[in-house]
Amino acid sequence: MRYDLGPLRGASKRDQIVPEGTAMGWSGMWRYRSVLPSVEPVTLGEGWTPMLRSRRCKNVYLKEEGANPTGSFKARGLALAVTMARHYGLKKLAVPSAGNAAGALAAYAAAAGVEANIFMPKDVPFANYVEALIYGANVTLVDGLISDCGRMVAERKEKEGWFDISTLKEPYRIEGKKTMGFELVEQLGWEYPEAVFYPTGGGVGLIGMWKAFAELEELGWVRPARRPRMIAVQSSGCAPMVRAFEQGEKASKMWEGASTFASGLRVPKPYGDSIMLEILRESGGVALAISDEDILASVRDWGKNEGIFLSPEGAAATAAYDHLLRIGSLKPEDRVVLFNTGAGLKYTDVTAEATGIRRPVLVVDRVSMKRIAQDWKLPFFP
Repeated sequence: MRYDLGPLRGASKRDQIVPEGTAMGWSGMWRYRSVLPSVEPVTLGEGWTPMLRSRRCKNVYLKEEGANPTGSFKARGLALAVTMARHYGLKKLAVPSAGNAAGALAAYAAAAGVEANIFMPKDVPFANYVEALIYGANVTLVDGLISDCGRMVAERKEKEGWFDISTLKEPYRIEGKKTMGFELVEQLGWEYPEAVFYPTGGGVGLIGMWKAFAELEELGWVRPARRPRMIAVQSSGCAPMVRAFEQGEKASKMWEGASTFASGLRVPKPYGDSIMLEILRESGGVALAISDEDILASVRDWGKNEGIFLSPEGAAATAAYDHLLRIGSLKPEDRVVLFNTGAGLKYTDVTAEATGIRRPVLVVDRVSMKRIAQDWKLPFFP
């Protein structure tokens, strides 16, 4: 998407942004209406998520995307994509998903009155499957990865009359995700941080934020400064972007045997890989691979010491920050933004399995059972 920003240059930000608590109500990401398509939104209150300052590191800020509808950052992109789909009269939408995009599409499709057809790996977090069904979507669980789901959508969309709303197959999901860039700059007093840590599966948010920074500069809404270093974070069990970045490639290669409990990072061949690699190099950033063990340790660390239940993807970002701090690539005085892309509670089953947490089993001895049976006048079989 490209806009004629000329009429907005020099205009007061205050005049161009819809403040919260106005007649429009909770405007969320739609507060930036002047740099979004001019249509009636399908909204569930997405955007304007908290920027939480770490209790231990005063220059570390966590962008809590789990506060969005459906509990993840996917609400932003799918809100705008479904809005435009309704605007253009599309009736049947389809998406392959590693989990959270499925729930977001299902919710916004229900709100818009359009059909959602979802394909996702059978081992996604159970919450993703349940919410998609509750929102009335048609769900197919696939014995494979998101790449296999994408292939199935591509094979069937013509016959079924579906519009493929998957990553970078249409321009509007990026427009929704770019609002994260506008928000983080506004929430930091219209200044850039030194670095932005972004858990990277499909990478739409990374691309969207870079677009947002360009628009902010063209509008004159951000103080002149060097843009943030963009840090793409992946799991060592599925790190096609890291390998491509380290080898100086222009695009990634398919990652064989992708495996990580951070399901949103289990994308073996990102569709927007070449764009992301350009952004990483232009920003002076880096792509990092974090082990599942370090991800899990960061989940525990932030839960115990910050009171925040991170998603595995968000914990990859926090662990990546700790790594760059240890090796001296960042200093404690550098102001950084870490993205927690989803609510940890959406991953209860996979996190419990990874940590060995089991539901306690009540054990009652024979004497107690006999007393309970007598109290309730029930038969007791010793």
